[in-house]
Amino acid sequence: MAQRSVTLTFLGAAGTVTGSKYLLTIGDRRVLVDAGMFQGEKQWRLRNWAEFPVDPTSISDVVLTHAHTDHVGYLPALVRGGFAGPVWATEGTRRIGEIVLRDAGKLQEEQAEEARRGGWSKHEHPKPLFDVQDVEATLPLFRSVDFEEDVDLGDGLVGRWTRAGHILGSASVRLEVEGTSVLFSGDLGRHDHPILKARGTPRGARYVVCESTYGDREHPEPQVAHAEMADAITRTIQRGGLVVIPAFAVDRTQGVLKDLVTMMRERRIPEVPVVVDSPMALKVLDAYRDESLGELREDVDVEDFTGLPELIEAASSADSRALNRRFDPMIIVASSGMAEGGRVLHHLARLLPDRRNTVILTGFQASGTRGRAIEDGAGSVKINGHYIKVRAEIVQDHEFSVHGDASDLMDWLRALDQEPETVFVTHGELDVAHTFAGRIGAELDWNAVVPRHGEVVSLLPAQPED
Repeated sequence: MAQRSVTLTFLGAAGTVTGSKYLLTIGDRRVLVDAGMFQGEKQWRLRNWAEFPVDPTSISDVVLTHAHTDHVGYLPALVRGGFAGPVWATEGTRRIGEIVLRDAGKLQEEQAEEARRGGWSKHEHPKPLFDVQDVEATLPLFRSVDFEEDVDLGDGLVGRWTRAGHILGSASVRLEVEGTSVLFSGDLGRHDHPILKARGTPRGARYVVCESTYGDREHPEPQVAHAEMADAITRTIQRGGLVVIPAFAVDRTQGVLKDLVTMMRERRIPEVPVVVDSPMALKVLDAYRDESLGELREDVDVEDFTGLPELIEAASSADSRALNRRFDPMIIVASSGMAEGGRVLHHLARLLPDRRNTVILTGFQASGTRGRAIEDGAGSVKINGHYIKVRAEIVQDHEFSVHGDASDLMDWLRALDQEPETVFVTHGELDVAHTFAGRIGAELDWNAVVPRHGEVVSLLPAQPED
């Protein structure tokens, strides 16, 4: 039997840091690795609404690295288009994915309705990309896999998931078929995650697809952790202000809580109420509390990220709205982390115009997001159709990222047990990806390239000409 062709098409995270989608084609079989939403700049967000490059009914499987929206958020749109195959993921990713997708479906419906009522959509009857029904049709497709076990995906395709140390359930995924192999890094964690077990080292592969989110920089590792954040919280409370921390519901909120617990235990910040105002973050918090998943570090206890003197869990919309009537000093942690949606928006609309208040940004703010505008010193930002004056103090804490920095990424590559034929550098802003590819070439003397959006490459060794 003739060898089937094996190709990889970069349908996302190529030239940008979001929208991870890689189409692995093996003969007539199509497997999609990650199914992420594009976020950030409008030119990329519009791709979420474009016709998918291949018929979703022709995709046999989806393989997931982890459950962040830019890796799983497009799944219900695929299902809406007719995809009905299995979605392979670790149990942690399945648990978090269920929460993320249900929240996304609700948010899609709410945003379409708000745009209709507010009149700021160019469409007379704006519709969501997908709805709650599409999400509920997606969830039964998940199939859980264990870490470090070969999984037979049928038709000669074998997958293996290795801890990536990024968020709960996150993994690097190695796929082997037809005598070739490709390793997808997924989003790689730092060498030392504050809550979760450390990342592992996967088997090498002929081809590697490596993320480069922080491929041009190193994370700070100061002697005193989060000193600037602690100082900002203290002076804000002293002047009678409130602190709002936009934070992703998945992993970032839990990491912020852990550091707030530590700061209060060490008396580095005043003991004030801490509010988690995100139903999604609270559900994720329950998953992190579930020790049966076996994801927590041996030296971390649940109380290390929940044991605050006063933890307010704002589960309902009424709980959230009630916070608008409070002006006593407190810390509000709310999603989303780039201030693109969610309950953090009404807190920003209320608190940004007052100089007593502080906004603490806790991670990467993608180009084109509201968080990036705030980080860059915008005098005003648009929230729900209105421009809001920015007078509050803005603080950026660069220590929270659980993305590996450039050295972390290089260490992961160096640990592989074989030199790949090619490293495809993705999931980074274009200049960052090129910088990291250059470093791979300079330090490892490996072939590293930055693929273009939509580019197709062969994953079989080149055949010599006759």
